[in-house]
Amino acid sequence: MSTLSEFIRARSQTLQTSERLPLLAMTHVIYGYPTVEASLAWMRRLLEQGIELLEVQFPFSDPVADGPTIVAACHRAVENQPQMQLCLQQLGQLQRDFPQSRILLMGYLNPFYRYGLTRLVQDAAAQGIAGLIIPDLPMERAAQFRRDCAEHGVEPIWLVTPATPAERLASIASQATGMLYCVSRSGVTGQKDGAQQALADYLATIRQHTDAPLAVGFGIRRRAQVEALVGQADIAIVGSALLEAYNAGGQEAGLALLASLGMI
Repeated sequence: MSTLSEFIRARSQTLQTSERLPLLAMTHVIYGYPTVEASLAWMRRLLEQGIELLEVQFPFSDPVADGPTIVAACHRAVENQPQMQLCLQQLGQLQRDFPQSRILLMGYLNPFYRYGLTRLVQDAAAQGIAGLIIPDLPMERAAQFRRDCAEHGVEPIWLVTPATPAERLASIASQATGMLYCVSRSGVTGQKDGAQQALADYLATIRQHTDAPLAVGFGIRRRAQVEALVGQADIAIVGSALLEAYNAGGQEAGLALLASLGMI
């Protein structure tokens, strides 16, 4: 069992006897939006509130899996000329300040490849970052990346969607270790509706192939959606809805949303 999955399972056990919903909270923040300093202050505030998993997106000009809210924020963040090495160092400081939580770095292959994937894994490990999420890096083409992650103790976190072919879903799920990111429906982040197979059946199918913790995201914005995950998943991910709340009313509006979802 990986150290990330151990952390998730231990925290899940604790939540069974708390007043919160028995799901770990995972929030998505874009590094550099609206400024680097503001994004770091928002991350710190979330960690102070007890968010267990902080997913930090390093911005890229063409975030293909994201909807308009995150795309617009990424474009603004890119204008601030974020630096990967500095980002890693700053996230490392946050991880040291909040050892009760785990930080995950998410981003697209282009900026990570420019930095160097092996170097990225090494530097992430040195800063205590628990996992890396690269949506446009297929597992089948990530042999060296996976070896680097195993060597340095950083979890590669893979995504599956309702549109993932059954054979490929089984392959990805069976090889997941720290956690598996389960997109709740087809499409990009932030959509409020759209066709999808029954979530319970989808997650049950995934469970047949893995005992890794399951994180569910894309489109979560109502408490009923979070409650529906209890007993089926381990982690609820809030991304676009949190960014929309933050855009509308700053940190307080973002925290109010998380409280309404039962995540803090």
